[in-house]
Parts: sequence; C-alpha cells; structure tokens
Amino acid sequence: MERADVIILGGGLVGLSLALALDRHGLSVLVVDPADPETQVAASYDGRATAVSSSSWRMLEAIGVAERLDGVTCPIRAIRVSDGLKPGGIVFDSAEDGASSGMDDPLGMMVENRLLRGALRDAARAAERIRLLMPARPGETVRDGAGVRVALEDGRLLAAPLLVAAEGRHSPTREAADIPLARWTYDHVAIVATVAHERPHGETAYEIFYPAGPFAILPMRAGEDGRHRSAIVWSVKARDAEAMLGLPDRALAHEIGKRMGGFLGEVALAGPRFHYPLGFHHAARITAERLALVGDAAHGIHPIAGQGLNLGFRDAAALAEVLVEGARLGLDLGDAQLLGRYERWRSLDTFMVAMATDSLTRLYGVPGRAASALRRFGMGAVQRIGPLKHRLMAEARGETGELPLLLRGLPI
Repeated sequence: MERADVIILGGGLVGLSLALALDRHGLSVLVVDPADPETQVAASYDGRATAVSSSSWRMLEAIGVAERLDGVTCPIRAIRVSDGLKPGGIVFDSAEDGASSGMDDPLGMMVENRLLRGALRDAARAAERIRLLMPARPGETVRDGAGVRVALEDGRLLAAPLLVAAEGRHSPTREAADIPLARWTYDHVAIVATVAHERPHGETAYEIFYPAGPFAILPMRAGEDGRHRSAIVWSVKARDAEAMLGLPDRALAHEIGKRMGGFLGEVALAGPRFHYPLGFHHAARITAERLALVGDAAHGIHPIAGQGLNLGFRDAAALAEVLVEGARLGLDLGDAQLLGRYERWRSLDTFMVAMATDSLTRLYGVPGRAASALRRFGMGAVQRIGPLKHRLMAEARGETGELPLLLRGLPI
C-alpha cells in the first residue's frame, strides 16, 4: 500500500498546482488521473488559452512553474470592455493602476492551456514528494475515521489522511459524497479559436458584449511565423452553434472579423476550432468527511470574465495554506475543523464571483436600444469613478478579500 499526506484525484491544472504547493512545503502527494499525460499537451487536445490573473501568476512563480513558461506567455496590459462596437465603455490599464499603487504589473498573463499543463506536469515529475499515477483510474474509495483508502482498478492500494477531488465539473467523487449541486445550462456554446491578425494587439484584451453573447479577444504571443495572434472566445446561441462550426475556415474568420470591428485588420484562423457547452454549477458545500473539493469539482461559471481557472487556483492556494499550517501544528490533515477553515475561507468568494458572472451574462443578454443605453451609461460611470474602477481592476487581478500567501507571492 502506498501512503502519502494527501491523495488528489485529478491531475489537471488545479490538481497539479495544489500538489506542487504542498510538495514545496514538505507534504507528500499521490496524484491519480485516468488521462494519458502525453495526449494532454497535444494542440488537438485543448485549444483554449487562459488569462491567468496577476495573483494566480504569483502563485505559479512561488511553486516553480512560471519559470518553465518563459518565452511562451503574453502579458495583458489593458482590458477594454464595450457594449457591441459602440463608443464608450471601460478601459482597465495596468499603467494607470501602477501610477496609483506604485506597481506596474500586468493585469494577467495569457498562456495556452496545453503549455501550462505541460509545465505543471514537468514540475510535478521533478518534485521530490509527488508521485504521479497517470493514467490510473480509482475504483473503490473509503473515507472514515481511520483515514482514506483508494483502490485503483489495476489493484494498487493508496492511503492518506485526506482526499482532494480535482476531477472537474462532472466529479464522480463529489457525486459519491452526495454533495448537493445548484446547476443550470446557458443557451450558449463557446467557440474557441486562435486567429492571426494584421495589426498588433498592444497586449490588450477586449470583451465585447453582443445581445447574442459575449465576444472576447485575448492577446497571445506571436506565432512561430511572426504573425500577431489572439485567442477568441465567442459565445453563440446554441441554435446557431452547429451552423457556425460548420463554416469553412475563411468564412468563419470573416464572421470573427466582423465582430472584431476590423480594428486588428485582416483575420485568419491560426489553428483548429473547438466548442464547449456553457453552464453553471455550484456545490452546496466543498468539504465532507476527509474530503475537499477544488476547482471545477466545486464550482463552474460562465467564462464571461475569465475567472473560472483563477477561482480554482485560489482554492488550491487556500487549501495548501490550511493543510501546511495544520501539519506544522501536528494536526490530522483530514480533521473536520481544519477542513471547516477551508470551507469558510472559500465559500463566500466563490459564491460572489459565480453570482456576479451569472448576473453579467443575463444583463448583457437583454436586447434593445434602451438596455444598451443603460449598460453604456453604467460603464461610463465606472470609467469616471476612480475608486469603483480600481476596485473592479483589483477583482480582475484576483487581489480582493483575504488572499492566501501564495497569491501574494509569499511562502506559507
């Protein structure tokens, strides 16, 4: 039987981040995932790119992952938000924010998911106290007063004081624990693609709200051919998704270019297209007996503000801090009071972000001139009111609330 301080089911972005944070502070981890790790870093596996907030990036620096991404990321220096292509809107600028705070850090860093996953995996392979069991599938799992035992389908047995579910939105461990879930689907499908464009993006992200759904343009590092590139996350009505996805490359690029308004010049697809149904889910609680949920196992939100993965990183940073401090005090890592601290720390933050993104999705989906005028009036007010704008910029950076030490770039 293999023993460790923590067993993590799920070796994705959040699960591996948590494992590395624990390893850095002396705790041993077994990571179990049924996927073949080699397929997860292929361009055909996941075409998404993620806006990693500045606080999440500090955590990646602290756990030794950011250095492995040197040369493949693109900073986000500004975010422009608008109602369609109409004038006005909000501009969040890191230089403006830096003038008031004395720091000129980017608002975030853009990185392709497959490259981030590869960097996390390589760091985990090099870690002293992490054992990757990939591919491997858990069979029977027992959680009781004596600890956690996991029997893998290949017959291997694992044991630890604590089990962490990082299996994604369809987490079987969450379901087996009978944790209630609030869940609904949006009438949208996200079309994700990388495009090359004629003009430079200026390290600026754009969030353009159309009645049919939000349209995000996220700056990426130039391609190997030197062409300017951006990631597109385009929410379309579910009834229109099949037709859009069936368009030839040139026709789809033309549709994307129309919604971009032409300000980046001529557009061409620079990679395969992907699509993902959009939905919302939020677990009623994120702990049970010797169990903690992190990432999409605990919550899943609309990508409207790009906060989904960053919420998962905040889960990982908070849980790591709770467990490391508990270990220093000699506590059982599956102790209910220890897990209760994690529950209290993360529940309000995840709920507030989830409700905010859901409200934005519904607000910007209201059609009509009156609704558009009201939205533009509200954005104009945010642009003029300095304290409110700085508060929203702090939210984008992931720097509000009681921040775990790792998100401040500090060791636990």
